[in-house]
Amino acid sequence: MSEHVFYFDLGSPYAYLAAERIAAIVPDVAWQPILVGALFKRNAYTSWGLGPERGANLDVIQRRAARYGLPPVRVHERWPGDMLAAMRAATWAFHAGCGRAFAQAAFRRAFVDGEDLSDVEPLRAAARAAGLDPDVVAAGAATPDVKAALRTATDAAWERGVRGVPTVVLDGRLYFGDDRLDDAAGAARPA
Repeated sequence: MSEHVFYFDLGSPYAYLAAERIAAIVPDVAWQPILVGALFKRNAYTSWGLGPERGANLDVIQRRAARYGLPPVRVHERWPGDMLAAMRAATWAFHAGCGRAFAQAAFRRAFVDGEDLSDVEPLRAAARAAGLDPDVVAAGAATPDVKAALRTATDAAWERGVRGVPTVVLDGRLYFGDDRLDDAAGAARPA
């Protein structure tokens, strides 16, 4: 695995913000899908999207999106939803060599179009946008190997100290949050 890793979950609007900018900030980073809900469960956390801070955090996300030159962020009324199928599909797509394209298409369906990635059609549309056959993605995502790969990646992220997304690891140092990408960029530049 690369010494530069971007850990993400397709259900995180903060990870969406980071995904839209990371290639320009840390060009040689490896993208790694993980299931952030499993990390939360280990820490007895729940998503801020389910609590009273939902509105305030969505306002922060809107301001950041505008500052980054991104379209307004939209979330589906059922957000945050069950991301297990989406994250298995992302895991399969990375194993198939089309992971970034799939992840970026899925992020945009979720946070630009405001679609619910726990529904089948937005995932099928993301697969098509990435040049993948949606039926092949769905079949691949359901295999025991892909399920195990997502679980293993999430466990490895936990062991590495990742507690949420987005997290970027550069040469062993963790940078948590899309607002830390500039710090990560500084660390990635040669001295």
